Amino acid sequence: MSRFFWVRHGPTHAKSMVGWSDLPADLSDHAQIARLSAALPADAVIISSDLIRASATADAIAAGRQRLPHDPDLREIHFGDWELARFDEVEDQDRLRAYWEEPGDVRPPGGESWHEVSARVTGAVDRLLEAHQGRDVIVVAHFGVILTQVQRALGLGTYEAFGHRIDNLSVTEIHRDGPGWRVMRINHLH
Repeated sequence: MSRFFWVRHGPTHAKSMVGWSDLPADLSDHAQIARLSAALPADAVIISSDLIRASATADAIAAGRQRLPHDPDLREIHFGDWELARFDEVEDQDRLRAYWEEPGDVRPPGGESWHEVSARVTGAVDRLLEAHQGRDVIVVAHFGVILTQVQRALGLGTYEAFGHRIDNLSVTEIHRDGPGWRVMRINHLH
């Protein structure tokens, strides 16, 4: 069995769609960071997306764990022309609504669709499974990235997956047990 502990990076405090922009995380709550690190398996390997908000969070909770190189396939959704825009600033409101209400093949101009995000992240997870079979893996990533794996494990439709809340510095625990996945907890805060 392989256990994945998905940690959402620290908050950026941005009030817009933040995908591939490299905004830093606020990691000033040292007590919460310490509780989070202590709650994760000590012998796990740890990996993050290459965006600073995820990599800095991973560094903050690493606590002597084996640190794997950053993986750009664990980046957040690529919002393209919508990057750093607030919802009310997007001109094509019909496309924006379709992206969030009927996710799948709809993509922001210059960005990627939900299916593309999911395929990218699933490829990274499958590589981690192969390289670290039977190990505990801590993955520090992003809201959309974590939801792709919640969707995969629970066999949900995309819209249902979007209904899950993933808070900053929360843990979502998913186990690979034989051919299937088991979700142990979603959005657990320490």
